[in-house]
Amino acid sequence: MSFWGPITTSTATQLGAGYAGLMPHLADLLPTLAALAILVALTVGVLWGSRTPQYLAPAVAILRGAAQLALISLILGGIISDPLWVGAALLVMFSVAATTAARRLGWSWHRFAVVAGTMALGITVTLGVVFATGAIDFTPRYVLAVGGIVIGNCMTIAVLAGRRFYEAVNEQWDQVEGWLALGATAGVATLAQARQSVHSALIPSTDQTKTTGLVTLPGAFVGAIFGGASPLEAGRFQVVVLASIMAAGSVTAVVLLRSLRGVKVRPAVP
Repeated sequence: MSFWGPITTSTATQLGAGYAGLMPHLADLLPTLAALAILVALTVGVLWGSRTPQYLAPAVAILRGAAQLALISLILGGIISDPLWVGAALLVMFSVAATTAARRLGWSWHRFAVVAGTMALGITVTLGVVFATGAIDFTPRYVLAVGGIVIGNCMTIAVLAGRRFYEAVNEQWDQVEGWLALGATAGVATLAQARQSVHSALIPSTDQTKTTGLVTLPGAFVGAIFGGASPLEAGRFQVVVLASIMAAGSVTAVVLLRSLRGVKVRPAVP
């Protein structure tokens, strides 16, 4: 007699059938797990062999990403059609993205507020245009998909812009200090470095957009096709996504560096 009642032959049969049904799914995962193990080992081996600092960081990122994707896949299955839960998911994504970017640029609550504010501006303006024009249907599914992509890319662009700005100001401090000595404001003294940093931060997104369809097939395009959309429809969706990334990234980078340009002391590189 078990705590929940007797284990009968019928119960045992049902449990056996459940385990039997689970085994094929586990077996399907074996090739994926094998590929991940080999790729992680290759990554660590190459970086360790070249004595790269923090050579385990990419491997940890892969494992963490796999665990997070597994978790979010289970969660999204139950919330993808609920506007409130989709909004909560996007808020979590945004909070993590803003926190990550702020840490990369030298953590402080002020820095977090600046990064979060500029990212929010770029994302809100861009998604407003996309859904207000009807380019993409304003449904929870599409809001989550496009919003998640734009948030992730804004985080990357914010980090690239901020770090490149501090590096440029540090490297060219003699020029900046000369402008300051002549009475220029900090914003004017670092204007050239800020402009170049915006350009540098947008290079990866620009190159990705220019080479779409020639070098790579972006994830949104492939995902739309796998989801049953026609290639033409998938292409339309991907173009809107790429334009959204460029617009949100441009607004984020420009406004962020306007907020960071008040540099009067030689900054340390984050």
